[in-house]
Amino acid sequence: MNTKRFLLLTTGIGFLSGVLGAFTFQQLKQTDSITFLQNSNPGVSPLSRVYYNHTSLEGASFVKASQISTPCVVFIKTLSNARMQPQDPFFNWFGDFDFFGQRGPVSSSGSGVILSADGYIVTNFHVVKGADVIEVVLNNNKHNYKAKVIGTDPSTDLALLKIDAKNLPHIAVGNSDNVTVGDWVVAVGNPFNLTSTVTAGIVSAKGRNINIVNNQFPIESFIQTDAAINPGNSGGALVDLNGQLVGINTAIASNTGSYNGYGFAIPANIVTKIVKDLIEFGEVQRGFTGLNIRDIDGELSDKLHLEGDKGVYVEFAVEDAPGYNAGIKEGDVIIKVDNKDIDSKAIFDEQISYHRPGEKIPMVLLRSGKPMVVTVTLINRKDNDAIMRKGSVSSTVLGADFQFISKAEKEKLGVSSGIRISNVRGGRMRSMNLPDGFVITALNKKTYTNLDEFIRDMENIRGQILIEGVYPNGGRGVFSFYSY
Repeated sequence: MNTKRFLLLTTGIGFLSGVLGAFTFQQLKQTDSITFLQNSNPGVSPLSRVYYNHTSLEGASFVKASQISTPCVVFIKTLSNARMQPQDPFFNWFGDFDFFGQRGPVSSSGSGVILSADGYIVTNFHVVKGADVIEVVLNNNKHNYKAKVIGTDPSTDLALLKIDAKNLPHIAVGNSDNVTVGDWVVAVGNPFNLTSTVTAGIVSAKGRNINIVNNQFPIESFIQTDAAINPGNSGGALVDLNGQLVGINTAIASNTGSYNGYGFAIPANIVTKIVKDLIEFGEVQRGFTGLNIRDIDGELSDKLHLEGDKGVYVEFAVEDAPGYNAGIKEGDVIIKVDNKDIDSKAIFDEQISYHRPGEKIPMVLLRSGKPMVVTVTLINRKDNDAIMRKGSVSSTVLGADFQFISKAEKEKLGVSSGIRISNVRGGRMRSMNLPDGFVITALNKKTYTNLDEFIRDMENIRGQILIEGVYPNGGRGVFSFYSY
């Protein structure tokens, strides 16, 4: 079994309830604003009032961290009207075919963290995805609230909820940049439907990209911890010994579905940026560089005669996009973004994610071993999509745009040819459930070098249809249909 297969990523679902002790939460001042501690990263702005607390571990303990954080973590129970899955193995022969057309309520659950006294709650997107009803249960198990979704960001697997409440205990959000490998952390969760469970561990690594976010533009820069995290922890809190939020527990790596020593949390600084955007705009203000970046392995480092382990490699810069206009070229090595050392693609993506379209970001790069400083002005997704669609062909019948992927993208995805689907808006692509960003490598085992021919075949094909391709994260996909 290879490593990728072994890394079966199980996201927790389950209620998070109970309390380790009656704690009046006097340490945190009750306000109707989200509390963020001082952040050294200028790209991460506080949502409102900031308490400039220079924290230390003096007086910190697992008890303190547990007492402070536990009242701020809630149960999230969702209800959706989904197709009922028959339990009899006989019916599994029918696969996804809805033999009886039965639909019924399906319940799932997870956790969330209260960010403000007036009821803003952050959780994972996958916890509330597709939910028709969302119920929040406070940790004292005495108060239930219906929650509404303020906004979601599938690219980071985050969602922001709001309940109609006042004077709630709420957590202070720390600066995840200050978290270092070896620091003690505490995970609060509800594994196996138990009431609130607090587990301790250390930070095992930072900037982990584990390819679990199925999105065209994923941001994965997880904090890895060996604190025991099991199904039921999704959306729960990862805190430091002062009880400050440093991450949102999201996934585990396991071949059994249970704790195996590898847990992953979204850094608090990413949470800060996403929550602020969702409150102010209802959607994330994502900035784009138009650069395709890859990690530098030993072979590439030797080829480029690099010293040390810093930097990411520019595979290509999209013409007329921000990176290209700033003078960045294929073969450059970016070693700093906004004065932050860059040693992986995950860290690069994380630093860019802190900024909004229109912001100017200084970057330091190496070209032929010589340092250069450039300034990249980010653009929004709409403008980025417009640039990326240059050379694409649109089909009204199929309800999407199509474009050949570049040579660098083919190398990255490990394919010899591919046609990217974008701007899916209806038509046959929608009915086939083919997503934005999916790269078609073959239609009924046939590959294409002409877009017009491909589109004509797609529009007119009848009978059995087999579409093979690759998702943006490199995962393989096969779609099979029958068209009359």
